[in-house]
Amino acid sequence: MHRGMHRGMHLGLRGRITIAVALVGLLLSTVLSVTTITVARTTLLDTREDALTRQALANSETLRPEIDTSEAAELQTLLSSLPDGGTPSVIVQTTTGEPVSVSIDTRYGIDVLPSELLDRVVEGRTTGIMRFESEGQPLVAVGIPLTERDASYFEVNTLDDINTAIRTLSVTLMVVTAFATILAMALGFWSSRYALQPLRRIGEAAESVALGQLDTRIDYEDYASDLDLAPLVANFNDMVSALQGRIDRDARFASDVSHELRSPLTTLNASIGVLLNNREQLPERSQQALDLLDLDMRRFTQLVEDLLEISRFDAGAVRLELDSVAIVPTVRAAVASMGGAALRVESDPALDDVVIACDRRRLVRILANYLDNAAKYADGATGVFVERHQPDDDRPATVQIAVEDDGPGVPEAERGRIFDRFNRGDQGGSRGMDLGVGLGLALAAEHARLQGGDVWVEDRHDGGQGARFVVELPLQEPGTADEPDDADDLASVTREEAESFALTGELPAIRIEQGGERA
Repeated sequence: MHRGMHRGMHLGLRGRITIAVALVGLLLSTVLSVTTITVARTTLLDTREDALTRQALANSETLRPEIDTSEAAELQTLLSSLPDGGTPSVIVQTTTGEPVSVSIDTRYGIDVLPSELLDRVVEGRTTGIMRFESEGQPLVAVGIPLTERDASYFEVNTLDDINTAIRTLSVTLMVVTAFATILAMALGFWSSRYALQPLRRIGEAAESVALGQLDTRIDYEDYASDLDLAPLVANFNDMVSALQGRIDRDARFASDVSHELRSPLTTLNASIGVLLNNREQLPERSQQALDLLDLDMRRFTQLVEDLLEISRFDAGAVRLELDSVAIVPTVRAAVASMGGAALRVESDPALDDVVIACDRRRLVRILANYLDNAAKYADGATGVFVERHQPDDDRPATVQIAVEDDGPGVPEAERGRIFDRFNRGDQGGSRGMDLGVGLGLALAAEHARLQGGDVWVEDRHDGGQGARFVVELPLQEPGTADEPDDADDLASVTREEAESFALTGELPAIRIEQGGERA
């Protein structure tokens, strides 16, 4: 279960391409944003430091001549008169040798300067500049040593405006990054549609091949210039050609073998008929052997004829002849013609005047095979139901024809394979004419799919024991339909005419008597 959930969470190829493009866009936008912020911050700080250094040097030159003769009060006035570049401070040596500091603003005075800067300027007598923080506020200070009275001049400048500008730029770039990521995702989703179009075409072609359209090919010229897709298209076309060739060979072989067997089968059946006419003249053991021979020959004949029809489907030699068929009267007449006059046929009253576009002969053949299957494996059908089905608003309505029986039913594991060729469920190893050859339901499935329909088996809707075999066909709008022949006329066919339907498709091959026994 967890593995299934894990698979269900996987994204499709288009989703992965979209996310990959979005991640690339996010990465590029992030790199560009970080680079822009770093460069902008460095540029602004360097510009501020250069401007502050030049201003401090100019102010120190203005202050230098006044240092020797000025006292602390005079220095305070002198610092206030300097051009505005930063908050100035000065440290001078008094006549007693004690240093005195004078600051315009004590918040940015000598006391807040880093000791490293003070040592470098005051003790080392070297010009220095340093960025630092005081009470959470970003500052930058410039220190210049003065020879007069061993004085040192300092200017402190705040960096709040630069930090504010950097924060504003960061928020703007974050918004731009988010927008660029969304734009990249949309671009990836849009471009992946065109990037995956060749794969979509190959997928559609593969689906057509799976549905039996073996002549499907992809135009190689459209992708000849694509170094990646050209080999894939060529290999796909070669694979389908090889598959078509193999299926055609198998179909021709089955058809040829079946055709070659018909002539000797006709001779053998005629010979057996002669022997059956004189059966009473044979010894008892010869009669038993003749009965077994007749049983196996009839089964063999049915197998050959079914193989011929299957081979026509495989070779694509079948032709669909659509008629406007009044579905309910046609089903009733077909069931009656198969000897099921007493068989219950229930239908939705709303379908009485409804017509569908279908091949009447193939529809009757499906019903014949369903009833034949019920007679062989479930002692006959118990009811036939004609219902209208509306899956949802996006899918067209259909008509479902179901044949129910009260036999042992079909196990859940066998329902997906029961319409396969030569599949007879748990009777696969049994012999006998009454068990068939395992092609009846396979032919019913081919007849339905040729008309755009489907077949399946399910449980009975009333919860009873048995199975419900369903054929679903597209529903046509009500209109004028060709009315079927009278049920009495259809039911009056001889056994020979009924059996000929298995070969020609003109009439059903089976007749069901009341109670489910075969005639």
